[in-house]
Amino acid sequence: MIDSLLVKLALIGIIGIGAQWVAWRTGKPAIALMLLAGIIAGPVLGIIVPERDLGPLQEPIIKLAVAVILFEGGLSLNFRDLRHAGSAVLRLVLIGVPLGWFLGAWAAHYGAGLGWEVSLLFGGILVVTGPTVIGPMLRTLHLPPRVSDTLRWEGIVNDPIGALLAVGIFGYITYSGQDAGLLAVGMDVLAATTAAGFLGVALGFAVTWLFPRGYVPEFLKSPVLLIVVIAGFVIADIVKHETGLVTVTLMGVVMANRPVHSTRVLRRFKEDLTVLLISGVFIILSASLDWETLSAFQARFILFLLLLLFVVRPLTVLVSLLFSSTPWRERLFIAWIAPRGIVAVAITGLFAIRLSEYGIPDTEALVPLSFGVVIVTILAHGFSARLVAKRLGIDQGKGDGILFVGANDWTTALGVYLKSLGYPVTIADSSTFALRNPRRQDLEVYRGDLLDEVMQDHLDLGQYQQLLAASDNDAYNSLICADLGPEMGFEKLTQTAPAKTKRGGVTPRGRVLMGSERTSDELQRLVNEGWEFSRTRITEKFTFADFRNNLDEGGEPIAVQHPDGMLEFFAASQKPFVEDGDQVISFIPPESEADKTARHEARASEAKQAKAKTDAKAAAADQG
Repeated sequence: MIDSLLVKLALIGIIGIGAQWVAWRTGKPAIALMLLAGIIAGPVLGIIVPERDLGPLQEPIIKLAVAVILFEGGLSLNFRDLRHAGSAVLRLVLIGVPLGWFLGAWAAHYGAGLGWEVSLLFGGILVVTGPTVIGPMLRTLHLPPRVSDTLRWEGIVNDPIGALLAVGIFGYITYSGQDAGLLAVGMDVLAATTAAGFLGVALGFAVTWLFPRGYVPEFLKSPVLLIVVIAGFVIADIVKHETGLVTVTLMGVVMANRPVHSTRVLRRFKEDLTVLLISGVFIILSASLDWETLSAFQARFILFLLLLLFVVRPLTVLVSLLFSSTPWRERLFIAWIAPRGIVAVAITGLFAIRLSEYGIPDTEALVPLSFGVVIVTILAHGFSARLVAKRLGIDQGKGDGILFVGANDWTTALGVYLKSLGYPVTIADSSTFALRNPRRQDLEVYRGDLLDEVMQDHLDLGQYQQLLAASDNDAYNSLICADLGPEMGFEKLTQTAPAKTKRGGVTPRGRVLMGSERTSDELQRLVNEGWEFSRTRITEKFTFADFRNNLDEGGEPIAVQHPDGMLEFFAASQKPFVEDGDQVISFIPPESEADKTARHEARASEAKQAKAKTDAKAAAADQG
């Protein structure tokens, strides 16, 4: 049964997504874990052998997957992001690509000992970093917008450029008329690239014109878009190999910068699909390694890999960004990060086969060398990225802030209390008047419609571990949770309970705060009556059950603070797990005069007993 193609396809999906889940749980780089999982499933255990299991379907599956991944990458390239990284990206394309090409070819020739023809082709391929590896890596890091935007734009823009460089060099190497070869090949590649670019732009404009006008129903928009992407890629690729990458990238960029009512829904569909495709293709990629390919890796290739890591990439970036406005710490981080992935291996394997048919020497070294580049760069950059970012001081942490939507007395009081515990607190509201009180309390405020700010990428949600929607508009609170759930994760979103009306009220779209399901109005009334927040440590002797039994009448837990600093809100339908060492934050009624008197008397009694014990010990010591 395990030899069934259906079983193999299911295993590829399970292993790929499983590796991503483990990466999420452990904080390890997903690309490195997927690579290792594929190697274990492929050459180590022999469960998945793509060449045997997929046969002739392997190449088209990878190419179509790369096309969709590049389109999704282009769909994330909004020109607004260039306000952070425009100059750096332009320099890395105009200066970095030719310089990286030259240095990569030099390293391949003198480091790996390849002939100049093969070195020039391999050097052109190596200008690629690629969204298949940059995307998963950036997802696990919290970097300044300029750094992440620069790496994202560079990876997606350089992917088709590297492929086209390889196409041009291959054409020049195999061109029959060597005297006129350079001009002829250059014009041929330029014409095909221009046609592919026009096709991508035309498809992007066509989709963004048809969709808003209702020519395609909502339930068909995602499938139609996927088919258009694949068709555009295939048409361009038939005209000239690898030019389809230009088509899908430009189509995505056009759609990212033209208004379409369904843009966010389409982007989420493509993001989900891309995660699945990246997982599958990485498993296929690493499982396709065999012992023959690994044994072809020679010791002299190690010098090339060292030159690629510590000379080619750093020199390319530092020269490209010389005299730019990018701070030196950010330049050094960008200079270190350059993992290669699917596109590099796929293109290298394709041209290695074609060059060997022409009898070009050293082509047998391209496949093991390309796999060596992918493995070394993914492991080196994947496992060191967070450490390097911290050492350079650009790591913005895991995002432990708390975001309140709605400025009122209760959110301000809770914000002040959480700030006293060391949490960065932000209160967002569209009303300047409502934000006056949080400002007076020295809380961070954000004025504007949160949904619009996130859509326009003005607010980075990665800096917040929890969001609590507690405005006086129940419908807006539910909309916040419904819309931002896919962005942050629904487990991080909580809202105050909507008020009940004769018609039933608003349906909550997030977790409802506290078991009592108090509304925003009720919470504001209680805090104005003197209710306050307190914190209790849970221990082995004083359990959470003891805490509940000793809680003042009407009071209840609102959140739990774990030893690692993570905060979880109590919800009506989902209560966090509380264990020894956690601290429970409660919302409790004010003390009565009798309670205050009893508390003071208890403290005085404890102090008196402690003094008596101290005096007794001192007397015993004197007698001794």
